[in-house]
Amino acid sequence: MIMKKIAFLGLGNMGGPMAANLVKAGFSVTAFDPSESALAQAVENGCTRADSAQQAAQGADAVISMLPSGDAVKGLYLGARGLLQALDTSTLVIDSSTIAANDARQLIAAAGERGIRAIDAPVSGGTAAAAAGSLSFMCGGEAADVDAARPVLEAMGANIFHAGPAGAGQMAKICNNMLLAIHMIGTSEALQLGVDNGLDPKVLSDIMKASSGGNWSLEKYNPYPGVMDGVPASRDYSGGFSVALMLKDLGLAMDTAAGSASSTPLGALAKNLYQLHGGDDDNRALDFSSIQNLFRRPAGD
Repeated sequence: MIMKKIAFLGLGNMGGPMAANLVKAGFSVTAFDPSESALAQAVENGCTRADSAQQAAQGADAVISMLPSGDAVKGLYLGARGLLQALDTSTLVIDSSTIAANDARQLIAAAGERGIRAIDAPVSGGTAAAAAGSLSFMCGGEAADVDAARPVLEAMGANIFHAGPAGAGQMAKICNNMLLAIHMIGTSEALQLGVDNGLDPKVLSDIMKASSGGNWSLEKYNPYPGVMDGVPASRDYSGGFSVALMLKDLGLAMDTAAGSASSTPLGALAKNLYQLHGGDDDNRALDFSSIQNLFRRPAGD
């Protein structure tokens, strides 16, 4: 089956650019988001406006959701009035939200009971990759269903991984984001140590990128203001992936670790540091790279 008509639900910092890339690839995209401004931007990018998730999904070959929490995903799809009840059995559900693996398994099982194919397909790469169409998708579900989703996912991403059965994509994403938090904190700490001792943060970044300390945070998402163009640190940490969402993902990682009796001391420390940084509501809304501010000295010190 050739999929051409897509319903896209959730048009935030990640979902909006993803929907726009589907339009650029020639898909017919009907979009819905409760945010009027996000919906208006999607229409500017070529999407057709829907006034509800149910309206967006009418006649869709695939439904893609990009929502902020497991409760939001379950609220959308499950229950007597959930979206699964309104979908044709030919529809493929692709949930790209980052949620608990058990929530993903619950969704995929409920879809299967209605004869609907579904996969979990969380993403990595940040807002820049979402805009560039170079995301990495970590997919969980039946191999045939992941293969059916590939033409759609390839319009938004450069790397499509089948991590395993239902929930495996979410498990991979949770592990990845725990590591992301750890190396973002380490990068911020190292940069600040250099700055406090007279080094130029850009020069230090270039040195570390070419040395054994090189990592994604340094190369693609530098947290120190003025070092890299086009990243949240260059615009007062606005946009991007919020501290609140990183805290949610670190909470999922710690819950998962508790369930498997896994030792994650650095993950726990990362969660504590983001909790400290996010104790201020204004900080919670900033991009997660703003953890740099936790190490910076107040002006005048």
